[in-house]
Amino acid sequence: MALIPVTIITGFLGAGKTTLLNRILTDNHQQKIAVIENEFGPENIDSSILVETRAEEIIEMSNGCICCTVRGDLVIALNSLTEKRDTGTLDFDRVIIETTGLADPGPLVQTFFMDPDVSRAYLIDGIVTLVDAVHAMQQLDEFEEARRQAGFADRILLSKTDLVSADEIDILIARLHRINPQATIDRVDFGCIALDKVLGLKGFHLNSRLDVTIPIADHSHHHEGPCGPDCHHGHARHLDDIRAFVFRSERPFNPDMLNHFLSKMLQAYGSQMMRYKGILYMENADSKVVFQGVHQLMGSDIVEKWADGETRQSTMVFIGKDLPESAFREGLTGCLI
Repeated sequence: MALIPVTIITGFLGAGKTTLLNRILTDNHQQKIAVIENEFGPENIDSSILVETRAEEIIEMSNGCICCTVRGDLVIALNSLTEKRDTGTLDFDRVIIETTGLADPGPLVQTFFMDPDVSRAYLIDGIVTLVDAVHAMQQLDEFEEARRQAGFADRILLSKTDLVSADEIDILIARLHRINPQATIDRVDFGCIALDKVLGLKGFHLNSRLDVTIPIADHSHHHEGPCGPDCHHGHARHLDDIRAFVFRSERPFNPDMLNHFLSKMLQAYGSQMMRYKGILYMENADSKVVFQGVHQLMGSDIVEKWADGETRQSTMVFIGKDLPESAFREGLTGCLI
């Protein structure tokens, strides 16, 4: 049986997660979605879209979606949904998890790799992070959770963009790109956005596409002017501890040397390495090797062959907290033929 795709919706307090979720739950998308509200009560779901149900832990929506409130272990909730699906008690095609505003997505993501029952039934489809354009600069400055939520994202949705200037939006987008160059950034208006920009992202699938660019700038940013109604930074300098760097080379890697180096770096910095992925050009290999990881958990696979005339090169992106970029670059360069 195919794995059940899971979308994680995260974002800081007040960014619009529940508004987006309510939009999804009322959309005529013809999909049966199970929703897990992590440590929230059913009062967060618009009461007008609920229908009566006997099961206290399960709330049924008017369009066939179901919602389950998790106040305890997420693994127990996921396995319970799996059991109900397997026995025909519930019918759903995918799962959406809405996290708390202060959630670090890291431990949640690791659950899908480390728990054998969960990994046999579910696959993360993507992480969608809501970002409040009015307060984001201040939140990114003050809260590591906000920076982590941006760093883990496959897609970032900017809310409340009508309340800030175009220049402020450009500054925010540039900063988010430095934190996470692999995430696509879109705007969302009161939760209204095409469903294919939230579902079906395939952010954790191993594939041969990796389009990442980092703005040409240093890793700090000078921001002038107010960043929100309650923010008075003046001339603030934003030195984000969570940021990304990209390594590229048209020289092939020695597989043994690369495996040894990456293992050593995972042992030393795995807790700081939030997300990383790449397409690798290996010595004496006609096919691409792709890899990705979260913290100390890394997987790889061989995908399609290099096409005739295609430039063979490795592209690797690392997103993490206070990673020693120079040590990574030096070490990776030392693994090249």
